[in-house]
Amino acid sequence: MRKRHTPKDRLITVALHVALAAGLFFAAFPIYWMLSSSFKSNTEIFALPPAVLPKAFTLEAYAAILGDPVKLRFFFNSYFVAGAVTVLTVLIALLAAYGFSRFNFRGKGSLNTLIISTQTIPPITLLIPFFGLVVSYGIFDTYVALILTYLVFTLPYAILLMTGYLNTLPRDLDEAVAVDGGTSWTALWRVIVPISLPGIVATSVYTFLLCWNEFLFALTLTKSTSMRTVPIGIQLLMGQH
Repeated sequence: MRKRHTPKDRLITVALHVALAAGLFFAAFPIYWMLSSSFKSNTEIFALPPAVLPKAFTLEAYAAILGDPVKLRFFFNSYFVAGAVTVLTVLIALLAAYGFSRFNFRGKGSLNTLIISTQTIPPITLLIPFFGLVVSYGIFDTYVALILTYLVFTLPYAILLMTGYLNTLPRDLDEAVAVDGGTSWTALWRVIVPISLPGIVATSVYTFLLCWNEFLFALTLTKSTSMRTVPIGIQLLMGQH
């Protein structure tokens, strides 16, 4: 029997749809405005009142970026560093999470607490110590400095995220592999990893975006223009234009 909707139910439904539409508009409009502005000239961007649609479609902004090797270098640096950190973070976090999820060992609880406690440390408090270490080891203004630094910040949360996901997977999967004569290593790569792709993808996206958007350490640990990442490049563009 179909449930009859009262006027109050219809009003609530309409109100929810209006609220969702408003939320979608406020979330999507900045993205639309960014894309629309990229096809406008500088004069049109700063014109009042602002035009919602480009009056004169132009690719000058894209030509200025894609035609400049220095600016393209910013993108290469960000993709390289963020990609390398993502691969290393996911690999290390997956191995650590499997150990936390499937094995009991001395100090497991204390180590887990230590990993969680790292999330309470403001990154800016580590800026000077990290700078000193990077300079003392002679890796200032290199990819290694950025990659190792970002790993410190991405690994703890990635381990917690992957551990939580692996805890939802039944141990029967590992036991089935053991019955067939397989090892824990076999269970991890042949069974656990394939069915953990959603968790791996979520961890990868989180890690990549964190590295891509990072500004403070990229500014402090690099000096030459050829080592700057996209956030620093945007700041330089703002200063130029």
